[in-house]
Amino acid sequence: MEKQSVQNMELLAPAGTLEAFEAAVESGADAIYIGAPAFNARALARHFSLAEVAAMIDHAHKNRVKVYLAMNSLMKEEEISKAVEELAALEALKADALIIQDLGISYLARKFFPGLRLHASTLMGAHNSLNVRQFFEMGFKRVVMAREMTLGEISRIHKQCPVELEVFVHGALCFAYSGLCLFSSYLGGKSGLRGRCVQPCRRRYTWGSKGRALGAPAGYLFSMNDLAGLELIPQLRQAGVSSLKIEGRMRSPQYVASVVKAYRLALDNPSTPTVLAEAKELLEQAMGRKASFGYFKKAQPADIIAPHHSGNIGLFLGKIEKVTSNRAQMTLKEPLRLGDRLRIHQEGSGERQGFTLKGLWQGKVALEKAVAGSRVQLDLPPGAQWGDSLYKVDLGERRQQAAKKGIQPGMFSKKVANLVEPRKLSQIAHFLGLPVNGPVASKTREERPARGKIQIQARGQAQAQAQGRRGLGQVQLPLEWWLKIDDFESLKVQLPTPPSRLVITLSRQTFAQFSRQQKRLTPYRRRLVWALPPVILEADLEFYRESIGHLRASGYNAWQIGHIGQRLLFEAAASAPAEPGGERLPSGRKKGRPGQAPTERLLLFGDYTLNVLNSMSIHALAGLGLNNVQLAIETDRQNLFDVLGHKKALPAGMTIYGLPPLFTARLASSFFKYDQPLVSPKGEVIVLKQCWGQTVAVADQPFSLFPYSTELAARGVAFAVVDLSHMRPRPDELVAIFRQSGQPGRGGRRLSTFNYTGTLL
Repeated sequence: MEKQSVQNMELLAPAGTLEAFEAAVESGADAIYIGAPAFNARALARHFSLAEVAAMIDHAHKNRVKVYLAMNSLMKEEEISKAVEELAALEALKADALIIQDLGISYLARKFFPGLRLHASTLMGAHNSLNVRQFFEMGFKRVVMAREMTLGEISRIHKQCPVELEVFVHGALCFAYSGLCLFSSYLGGKSGLRGRCVQPCRRRYTWGSKGRALGAPAGYLFSMNDLAGLELIPQLRQAGVSSLKIEGRMRSPQYVASVVKAYRLALDNPSTPTVLAEAKELLEQAMGRKASFGYFKKAQPADIIAPHHSGNIGLFLGKIEKVTSNRAQMTLKEPLRLGDRLRIHQEGSGERQGFTLKGLWQGKVALEKAVAGSRVQLDLPPGAQWGDSLYKVDLGERRQQAAKKGIQPGMFSKKVANLVEPRKLSQIAHFLGLPVNGPVASKTREERPARGKIQIQARGQAQAQAQGRRGLGQVQLPLEWWLKIDDFESLKVQLPTPPSRLVITLSRQTFAQFSRQQKRLTPYRRRLVWALPPVILEADLEFYRESIGHLRASGYNAWQIGHIGQRLLFEAAASAPAEPGGERLPSGRKKGRPGQAPTERLLLFGDYTLNVLNSMSIHALAGLGLNNVQLAIETDRQNLFDVLGHKKALPAGMTIYGLPPLFTARLASSFFKYDQPLVSPKGEVIVLKQCWGQTVAVADQPFSLFPYSTELAARGVAFAVVDLSHMRPRPDELVAIFRQSGQPGRGGRRLSTFNYTGTLL
C-alpha cells in the first residue's frame, strides 16, 4: 500500500481562490486542497468551475504539488445525479485525492470510479482506532483525524492502523466534533454538514432563560481559539502523522502565504531555533485568532477558549466609543491605514461584518494612516453601535499586490467541455435507476403526488376517527414505534401503547443500572436494543468491548451503532461462517432450512448520527452488514420523500421526537454550568449536559413530528423513534404528545419540527 513517509511529512495547504492557490504553491506547500465545485463543506465560498480546477491541477503538477478535492458535504437525494457527473469529471482530471464525508458519495466513488484515491474527511469522525481501521477497510487511503485527539491518542491509533493519518495543525477549531454538529441546522436549516454553518458557537451567551438572568457572567463560551502546532512538529512526526493540514479555505492569499511559509521553514529546519523564531513571526503577520495547542497536549486544555473575548480573526483595534452618521470614534490599539480589511463585531447581536477602510480622520483632517494610541474617526458600514469591537484582518498594502496569473482557466475550457463520456454516465444512471441530468426528486414528485396525497388524507381521517373512539391509554401511532432512553428512570413514563423496540444507550451509568433493573426489563426481553453513543474515545474502547461481551452473553443480540466504525466491535460475530445448510445474511444472521425459524445471531441498526441523507448511503450501509438505518435527523420533508421514493436497500426509520444534541464536544470547561439554560443574543435557548463522557447542548424544548406521523407512514417510514434521552420526562409526557399523532396544527404544545416543514440548505 502506498503510504506517505512520516519522516517526510506532507505540508497540506488550503485554497479558496486562484490567488490563494498560487500563493500556496509559491510558498512551499506539498499539496493543496480545494473545494469540489458543488459538494464541499465551505459552500458559502464561491465554487470553482471545472476549467479552474483543471487549470489548478495542471499548474500544481508542473510544480510537483498535489491537489486534493474536498467533496466533503452531505448529499441530498436530488443531488445524486450531479454527484455522479462530478465524480466522473474529477477522475478524468486526475485529481490526486478526494476528501469525502458522505457514505453515499463514498459508495458511488468506489463502485464506479476506482481511479479516485479517497481520503476520509474529519467530518467522518475518526476519533478512535476502530473508526480509522473501518475507513481503511472501506478503501480509504488516508484518514483525517478528529481535531480533538491528543498526541498520545494519535500515536496509539497509528500503531494499530495501516493507513496514512492527516491532522489539522493550524487554523480555526470547531467547538463540536466535526460531523456531529446540528447547531446551525436546528436554528435555521443551514447545515454545517453541508458547508453552510452560520457559526452560532461564535455568539455571546448569557446564563438564564429568556428575560431572566442567573447572575453568572455572560461570555463567548464556545468560541474556540485558533490551533497553532508549529512547535509540535517533531512530536507529530513521532506520533506517526503523515500530513500536516492547515485550515483556511475562506482565508486570504496573504494569510495562506504567511502560514505555509512558516510551516515550510519549520519542517525544513527542525533543529534551528532562529528559524523557529522567524516562522513564529510569519504567523503573527497572518492575523489569526489567539493561538493554542488545541487538544494535542491535553484532553481538557484550559487555554482553548477565552470566554470574555469574541474569538474574531485579526488584530483587536479597540471598541467603538461613539457613533455619528456611520462614523465611529475610537482609540487605536494597533496601527491602521486606508485600504486595510476590517471586521466589526456587533456585541449586542453577535453579528460580524467585513469591510475595507475607505475613510480615516483625526478631527477634520483626513488621514492615510494612524499609529497605535491615536484617537481617530473611521467610516463604518451601517449598524455599528457604541461598544462594538473592531478587528484588522488584512493589510491594504498586501491586498493590492496582484496575483502573477500563472493559472489560466480559459486554456482548459475546451478540455472540460468533453471531459466525461455521456455513455458512461447513462450506464451508471441506468444501473442506479436515476436520470442522467436533473434531480432525482423530480421523478418522485411527478409520479406519486396524487396517490400519496390521497393516502395521507385517508390515513389521517381514519387515524383521527380511531383516536376519538379510544381511551387515554390506547392512543397509537400509525406506524411501528421505538422508545429510546439513556436512563432507566425514564421507564417510569406512562406508555400509550407498547413500543416495538426499547432502545437503551449503553454508558457506564446504564450498565451499572442494568443489574438492578432486570424485573423492569422483563417485558422488553425480546425487543431490547442496546445503543452505542456516537463518540467512544480510545481509552473507553475496553469498557465497551467488555460490556458488549457481557450483554451479548446474556442474550442481547440487537444493537444500534452511532458510528460506522463501531461495527468492528461485533466483528467476530458478524464474520462467523454459516453452518452447513444455512445462508449467511449481511447481518450475521442465518437463514435456516425451509420450515425452520431463523436463528438470531446479531442485528445491527444504524442511528441517525451516521448522517444518512440519501439512498446511496443506505446501499453503502447495507453492504457493511446493517439491518436497518435511521435517516439523518436534519432532513427536510421533500428530501425524506425523495429518499423513500427511491428503491432502498434497507428499512429506513426516523426519530420523530426528542432533544437531539445540537453539538457534541470533548471540552468540559470550568466555566460551564450544566443543566442550566443559556440564551444567545438572538433569543435561542440551549442547555448543556454531560453524556457518555462528553459535553452536549440541547434545545430547551423537544422537537416533534408526531402531527406528521400519518404522512410519514404513508410515505414508507419503517419505524419512528421517540427519544427521551437528555430529558426528564413527566409521567404523562408520551400520552400527551401521542394525542397529536396525525393532526398537524392541533392541540398541545407547538413544538419545533426541526427542518421537516422547512428546507435543509
